[in-house]
Amino acid sequence: MIDHINCSLENVCAHWVGNKNDELLILAKKEIDIEDEMLRNTLIDYFFSSFKSEEYFNFYHDSDLRFNEVYNYVSDIFDNPSNIYDKSVFLAKHLYEKSIHPKVKGGEFYVVYLKDCFINGKTADCVGIFKSENKDTFLKVRSTSDNFNVELERGININKLDKGCLIFNIEKENGYIVAVVDNTNKSSEAQYWIDEFLHVKQRQDEYYNTHNVLSMCKNFVTKQLPTEFEVSKADQADLLNKSVKFFKEKESFDMNEFANEVMTQPEVIESFNNYKNEFEEGFGVEIMDNFNISDSAVKKQARVFKSVIKLDKNFHIYVHGNRQMIEQGEDDKGKFYKVYYNEES
Repeated sequence: MIDHINCSLENVCAHWVGNKNDELLILAKKEIDIEDEMLRNTLIDYFFSSFKSEEYFNFYHDSDLRFNEVYNYVSDIFDNPSNIYDKSVFLAKHLYEKSIHPKVKGGEFYVVYLKDCFINGKTADCVGIFKSENKDTFLKVRSTSDNFNVELERGININKLDKGCLIFNIEKENGYIVAVVDNTNKSSEAQYWIDEFLHVKQRQDEYYNTHNVLSMCKNFVTKQLPTEFEVSKADQADLLNKSVKFFKEKESFDMNEFANEVMTQPEVIESFNNYKNEFEEGFGVEIMDNFNISDSAVKKQARVFKSVIKLDKNFHIYVHGNRQMIEQGEDDKGKFYKVYYNEES
């Protein structure tokens, strides 16, 4: 969890980074001097507003971490914060070189230094890198001696951060702890912010482990299981519900315990264990057998664990529990589901 309640904004640098194909890179001459305390606090709220997920990343490079440009520039800032302007220029130039996709929009680019930020029970200094690409229209009402004037102005909505990352001065040897936001250009071909500019990968922590195992379970139940066994949609829905229920009720995960409680049947357990290796190779992830469960990862994944039985285009049955309350059959009219219940609401 990230908390900025005691955080202070020490340095702010701003430049304008356009699309390299047809826009300019405009570099400021010096750091921005912000004396107004209310403005400082507003900027802190703006910079932190969109960082709500507990999914974190690390800088990396295929050859050696030392070759990651952003990692090097940020390390220099942590070593000597007074050099933030010079390093912000290098960061702006680096981003400009990566801004070649036609969907990339130009915008203001900020590099800031923040002290006493809080993450996962630790206090650390932080370098923030942000880009604002979209502008909103605002009404500005001015009063005169005998009337009011209404004007339109274009500006940045402080409740909508387009792109950003927070780099905490923790675990330098592993590529720091990095939080990332990208609310624009979400198509795979336009992921220049995360992949090309920052070059980060997901941090292997509780969130990472929980997310990957739940993804594996969903894929196994919905894709692999029907290819090996005769299993109804109701049975699949039941297994998905049991999987999420297990994660919601436990504080830690054990693969054998999960397989025995959720999959139950020996032949299904064997298939599940074999599928684990296929999933790791296919998705390039490592599935851990034991780890502490991340509640935020469970909450996020539970949204896509939709236990829905779709019947032609006429009905949807949402299954939330107790598989024994649903029966499936067929008669001269066709296939049918029989649903039992205690109360109607």
